[in-house]
Amino acid sequence: MTLDWPVLLPLIFAGLMGLSILIYVVLDGFDLGIGILFAMADDDERDTMVAAIGPFWDANETWLVLAVGLLLVAFPVAHGIILTALYLPVFVLLVGLILRGVAFDFRAKVPVHRKHRWNFLFFAGSLTASLAQGYMLGVYVLGLDKGLAAFGFGALVALCLAASYAAMGAAWLIYKTEGELQRKAVRFLRGALVFTAVGMVTVSLATPFASPRIFEKWFTWPEIAWLAPLPIITGGAFLWLWYLSFHLPLKGDRHSITPFLTLAAIFTLGFAGLAYSFYPYVVPDRLTIWEAASATESLGIILVGTAFVLPVIIGYSFYAYRIFGGKATELTYD
Repeated sequence: MTLDWPVLLPLIFAGLMGLSILIYVVLDGFDLGIGILFAMADDDERDTMVAAIGPFWDANETWLVLAVGLLLVAFPVAHGIILTALYLPVFVLLVGLILRGVAFDFRAKVPVHRKHRWNFLFFAGSLTASLAQGYMLGVYVLGLDKGLAAFGFGALVALCLAASYAAMGAAWLIYKTEGELQRKAVRFLRGALVFTAVGMVTVSLATPFASPRIFEKWFTWPEIAWLAPLPIITGGAFLWLWYLSFHLPLKGDRHSITPFLTLAAIFTLGFAGLAYSFYPYVVPDRLTIWEAASATESLGIILVGTAFVLPVIIGYSFYAYRIFGGKATELTYD
């Protein structure tokens, strides 16, 4: 059998890029969410919250670097169009990420009486980065439109994605903490779930109506029957998580990881719906994966490099989560 590399390689890189984005959203989503929840915690709780994400947050952001790097080298034309359309929110995203990175370290080094300003900057950087990502998602769903309606929709998705990250952060705290902070995290989760559900419903409704092509992919027979389990399972997962939030924490810390895994599954289902909607386009309704791809020879060389880099990132991530598993311990910098 002869492989059709000009067809296959762009598909491989589109899959790798999508996987990197999904892993980033799930993993960095919870530490961005914990930064957002800083606004509702006291000083002792903030130290525990930082201890809960300290060993992981740098590794989590590696997936964003990988996703953007793959977009640049494998789909340079799409990279130019998307980054040009989203230049300002990307700039805001980077400012937010830098701000929270600096605040993360400085809050541990400054005198106690100055700690509160770095706590605030960590919250502000986390919120800014989350809002910027949500705005970019909203504008992308509407085909990179620059009109007033696209701005309003992007702003709505920005708020909902920030709430979704807060829900992920609360779910991570339920797993990593105990006592009053764990009970508080359960209340955070219940509140943020409402906005998370609103955001997913909004994006799910807007996506098919933004493009006749996507509408046809979802609402013609028999596709509608094949795709029906996707929103049904997602809705069921939301209801299960909502029900569980009224019973946590359970004796013996049972099901403490369940909220995080359920939210990760919800994010995965939502991402699968978006991927199906936009396939085969990398720039909505303008540029397909194959039209945007680099030359086949270049993709072959990049694939060799990716084959070395990707296992290292996956291996490090598994190792870090395994070594620093269990409840967060007291925060020290000795």
